[in-house]
Amino acid sequence: MPGLQRHTTRTITRIATGLLILLGCSSIPARAEIDFGSLNMLEQTGEHSPVPQGLVVGAVGLTYTPRYEAQEQKVLPIPGFVYFGERFMYLGDRARYYFYKDGPLATYAYGRVRFGNLDPADAAAFYGMNKRKGEFEAGIGANLVTPYALLTARASADVTGTSKGGEALLWADFPVQRGTLLVMPGAGLMWRDSKLANYYFGGISASEATAGRPAYDVGNSLSFGASLLTSWRINRDWLTMAGVFYEHYSSGIRNSPIVLHNGEVTVLVGAGYVWQ
Repeated sequence: MPGLQRHTTRTITRIATGLLILLGCSSIPARAEIDFGSLNMLEQTGEHSPVPQGLVVGAVGLTYTPRYEAQEQKVLPIPGFVYFGERFMYLGDRARYYFYKDGPLATYAYGRVRFGNLDPADAAAFYGMNKRKGEFEAGIGANLVTPYALLTARASADVTGTSKGGEALLWADFPVQRGTLLVMPGAGLMWRDSKLANYYFGGISASEATAGRPAYDVGNSLSFGASLLTSWRINRDWLTMAGVFYEHYSSGIRNSPIVLHNGEVTVLVGAGYVWQ
């Protein structure tokens, strides 16, 4: 009977997580550069590894520093799922496909949905500005595993004609794995061209300018970022993950009349069921 009971419990769990997939069909909309994708390059040590494998279904709590003065900080509970495959990875608002993997070097195709972040209907301070809509970005990237760090280079551009801009990233992660626990600090640089920076990071066009909101050109942007990602495998079926990311804005973004802080912090905490 204990075997039947375990089977029944697992069946109920799978039904519940299946319903969660339906409720959270849009998955987890990650923000900023919290990106678990590079975990694919780390060694996986079986069903108790903190490095995810396959489909992980669950929920996260997400909070972040508001970018603009008229916006308020929010805490968002988000159900959904992510998928970590050998070649393909789906991470909510972004995905990657590794088309080359040979030892420590891998290259991949990259796609991301960047969500809109300014709507004149949300606050009187934005009256007269154009709504910043979402866009889809596509590009390529590469990972290199060294004895000391996991290196990432990536470049992508808007393919939907929204901002018509692009960005590039250079990043280094320093993973430390101890049994069922993974701790991975990281740091790097993010470059954005003037089109993307003006659209999503504080630009004000001449048609949007008012007496109290002068026109402003962000220009090309080079920002510094730092992150800390953790993963803990509770048991065969359950995994927890957490991440914190800080971006220190370039002077062009910091000096925008509508930008609130010198940088932004994103915090994510979640748990998921590893679908076996």
